[in-house]
Amino acid sequence: MGILRTIIWVLLTAVLVIFAMANWLAVTVTIWPGQVLDTKLPVLILASFLIGSVPMWIALRTTRWSLKRRLDASERQLADMRALANRPVEPAPVVTPASAPAPAPGTASPTLPLDIP
Repeated sequence: MGILRTIIWVLLTAVLVIFAMANWLAVTVTIWPGQVLDTKLPVLILASFLIGSVPMWIALRTTRWSLKRRLDASERQLADMRALANRPVEPAPVVTPASAPAPAPGTASPTLPLDIP
């Protein structure tokens, strides 16, 4: 995959160099009335490309940065929840009838069935 990417970049660079050499002409650009700039055509095209692409690249990087922070926070929270789920559980104390408190006189025991005729 890396070789394919390198080949594409080399071909793109070669095309851009050939284009720049074929169009190395002086161009007059009027920026504001009374403000004239003489530059070469490839320099003007490169400057236009950078003016358009740099703000979008910055927006992309900030979005990726914020999403990465959110993903890292979610992964930390998931790891904490897994640690809580995997901790050993202490068994509940067993209540034996001998250690159970005796019911008050005149009340029925909640664990014994009632005798109904």
